[in-house]
Order: sequence, then structure tokens, then C-alpha cells
Amino acid sequence: MISFRTCVASCILFVSLAAMTAGCEVGSSRLVDREIDSKCFAGNKIGTDPVRKLVIYLPSEYDAKPAERYSVIYFLANPMDGTYRSLFDRNGAQALFDKAIASGVIHNFILVSVDMKTSLGSSWYVNSPVTGNWEDFMIQELVPYVDANFRTLANRNSRGIMGIFMGGHGAIRFAMKHPDIFGAVYAMHPVGTGSGVQIMDSLPNWDILANAKSLEDVKKDGYSTIFTGIFQAHLGNVDKPPLFIDLAAHRTNGELVIDSHLTERVRNSFFLESLIPQYADNLKSLRGFKFDWARSDPNQDHVYSNIAFTHKLNEFGIHHEAEEYNGAWGEPNWGPGGRIYGEVLPFFQRTLLFP
Repeated sequence: MISFRTCVASCILFVSLAAMTAGCEVGSSRLVDREIDSKCFAGNKIGTDPVRKLVIYLPSEYDAKPAERYSVIYFLANPMDGTYRSLFDRNGAQALFDKAIASGVIHNFILVSVDMKTSLGSSWYVNSPVTGNWEDFMIQELVPYVDANFRTLANRNSRGIMGIFMGGHGAIRFAMKHPDIFGAVYAMHPVGTGSGVQIMDSLPNWDILANAKSLEDVKKDGYSTIFTGIFQAHLGNVDKPPLFIDLAAHRTNGELVIDSHLTERVRNSFFLESLIPQYADNLKSLRGFKFDWARSDPNQDHVYSNIAFTHKLNEFGIHHEAEEYNGAWGEPNWGPGGRIYGEVLPFFQRTLLFP
């Protein structure tokens, strides 16, 4: 029979152990909102706000282990499908990341999502006299800011970048140009990798572009909005308001007339496949490079161009992973059954160095 004294002692021990365990409990993950007053957008022609917003995911153990440092993944959203915060506000990314860490899918990590959006949508992640210097902002301001203000492993071996759709384009562009900053890249269904089924100059409404009196005029047409942004990034002309672009084509009596010189310029600057010869050795130096695309995307230009992109990478001997998955663009990327959880996070677990 257990004595009263033994029972009391056992209860005291249980309470003491519970108190010790509670004192060592890891808290919840949290999101931190920050702003950077950037110097990279001075003098831009379309009113780009120099105050750029970002949100940082910190894993649950971040506050409990003040000596620990963490690998970082930078995230570029699809600017045509929400904001830089949509992954948390709409797609449940915080809970998904918590689950992935708890389940061993990936070690503890920091994720940074930043607003890289212009008034017309994507900035296309390049330095532009019209929209601002987005590449400089990322490399010279954002990454140093995060490393200075959060406990990161501040080296390319522990720093990755990912993006979706237009953000996927940006992720590959940053990784190919700055492999000293980003050691691994995953692009989900990237666009602008190369030529599609339709020629590029056939997509905008050239009458709208030629006759626009303000930026608002081009927003009447989806492709015209997208391509005005592309031209502001790659064919910017500060002396041609209100769009501040050179027109790579025009219509005369209903016929499309293409300016060969300007079309060559935008193709060589915009299409990622055109940059492969120049940055092949950079891409070869990456710890990991993967992209995917949906087979049943209603815009088959994206399917065609990504198939061509992986072939051209192979021609230059660039090791990479490329996957065409069975589905349509817009099918779930998020959630426990989505590609973020099943493909992207395991990719970074394989390719980044964790403490």
C-alpha cells in the first residue's frame, strides 16, 4: 500500500517536473511586419513608393533559443494573384510551415516575403529608370537588412529563394545573376522563361498602348497591363510619358508591324532563356535549381516555353530539376497536400545547409 507521505512526495515531484517543462516550452511561431525606406526608387517615373513592406516568418523556437541562427528562404509572390502577405492572410502558410517543421519535412527556417509590386503588377525584378531599381533593392538593401535584424545564417549555402508565376521568374533571375547571395532556387510555374506558342508582340493591344493618356488607360486590357510593365522594365524611356516606354510594335491598317531592333532588345533582356549563355556558370554553381509547371495551364505558352527552357539548360550542361505535373495552373499549391509542402520545402531541406 502506498503511504500518504509517498503520495505527497510523488505529487510534489510531478508538479515540479511540470513546472520545469513549462519553463522550457517553445513558444508559437510568429510573423513580423517591417518596412524599408529604400534609396533605390528615387526619381522613378510612375510613383513607386520607396517604402517597401515585408513580412518575416520566425519559427516557434526562435525566441526560446537566442543563440541559434537559421537558414532563410525569400519568397516572391505572384503579383497578379494577391499581395506579398497573401500566403499568410489567405493561404495559411504560417500553420503549414509550423506543420512542416514539426513533421520533419524541413528544419527550422526563416521566411521573408516582400512587396515587389508596381502599380501595373510585376516589377520584373530588374533595375529600371522608369519603375525603380528592384534588383539593387533586393541585393543591396533587403538581404543585408534581414541579416542585420534577424538571426540568419548569412551565407549563400543557407539562403534560398522561391517564387510563384511572375515571382518564379524573379526567383530564377535573382539566382542566376547572384549565386553568391542565393544558393538554391525553386520557381513554381515561372513565366517569361522564353518564347511561347504565340509571338510576344501579338499579345498586347497596341492601339491602347499607342493612344494611352495615362497608366490607367492600359489597365482596360489584361495583356496590355502586363506588357506595359515588361516594357517599362526592359524598354523604358524616361522621355516618353505617360507610359515611359518604347513600343516594340504598332498596327497600321490593322496589320501588326514589328520593330525588329526593339523586339530583339526586349527578348534578350526579358526572356530567361536568352540569359542562359551569359550566366550558365552561375547556374552551374547553385546548390539546387528546380522549376515546375502545370500541364493543363489554359495558356499553353507557359507550357511550351518551360519545356524549351529545360532543354536549353541541358544544352549548356546546367544541372537542374524540371517537372511538368498533371493539373492546371491555380490548383492548390498550399495546404498539406499541396506542392509547397510536398515539393518546395523538401527541396530546400535537401539543398540548403541548416545549423
